[in-house]
Amino acid sequence: MSTTTEHTSDSEGPAGDPPRPTRLIHTEATTEIPVHLLFRDDPDPAPVPLRPAVVGRRQGTGEQPRLRRPAPARPRPVPDTEPGLMERRARVLPGAAGVVAGMSGLAGCLTAYAGTGPGPAQWAACAGAGTLGLLGFGGLARGRTGRALVLGLFGRYRGTVRRTGLLWINPLVPRRGVDVRLRHWRSEPMPATDGNGVALRTVVLVVWRVRDTARALLGIDDHETYLRECVEAALARVPVAAPGGARGAAQAAGEALTRLVAAEVAPVGLEVFSVQPVRVEYAPEIAAAMQRRRIAALDAQQRSSVLSSVVDSVEDTVTRLTMRGLVELDDYERKVLVRDLTVAFCVGREPAV
Repeated sequence: MSTTTEHTSDSEGPAGDPPRPTRLIHTEATTEIPVHLLFRDDPDPAPVPLRPAVVGRRQGTGEQPRLRRPAPARPRPVPDTEPGLMERRARVLPGAAGVVAGMSGLAGCLTAYAGTGPGPAQWAACAGAGTLGLLGFGGLARGRTGRALVLGLFGRYRGTVRRTGLLWINPLVPRRGVDVRLRHWRSEPMPATDGNGVALRTVVLVVWRVRDTARALLGIDDHETYLRECVEAALARVPVAAPGGARGAAQAAGEALTRLVAAEVAPVGLEVFSVQPVRVEYAPEIAAAMQRRRIAALDAQQRSSVLSSVVDSVEDTVTRLTMRGLVELDDYERKVLVRDLTVAFCVGREPAV
């Protein structure tokens, strides 16, 4: 290792002169070493603050720098919608008030029209009564069970109407309807994988509803499309039980999907109760190969079961014959009897073609 040595001098000059800075030796991969530590004449040299060691790659030596493993990326939470956007109750009037206002306006129009002689006063009265009638009848709305009306004026959220029956709402305020009932959605086949990374196609059943109408309609472009994409993203992260797998694995996958999707859609005003795979099958490109593999595994399991049953039957037969004293067999005869019984039992258990 090459070093560069600078000229040294006493830490203090002549009397009255300020102390000179301590000379250091710089290297490429070590700390800075004070020169007076190598050629120490003073019993107690002045302390010198040292900088941390320099760790790096030296050019032309072939030495590689130490690589640090990157820290695992933490999942970023779904950002909240517009701050302060939350469902609140809109101010509406009973439908009877609109009916009364509309009838009053209609009656005023008829009264003013039946007056004696047309004039400015008569036309003004007709216009006022007609406006009252239009506002009264035009603001009537019907609130239905399971439906909500989101009101907005000039791009500002004005409230949500969840009341049912005949209502009067300001006809100048635009309104949008949204279904707040408990809903279920059966997806089309979506790509998924099992615990071993085998490609699958699964159909999921999602039970959900709109909890916050303001965030669902105004905080996001399309809440139904967002829910569908969240389910697809969750299927890419959670392994699904393969066809014919254990029931406990399928239940655990459904619970994991439910927790993940519910956390993803909560900031946009949706509430998810269940995400359950209802049909799982292999992807088309590997379906034939996996089907042959499954059939081979079932065949091997069936053969093992048959062989175990045959061996037990042969053992029981030979044991009974010898223990009851019906036959006396030496080793060779016992082997022949076991062979013949095994062949007979295996042939008898083979299914007819």
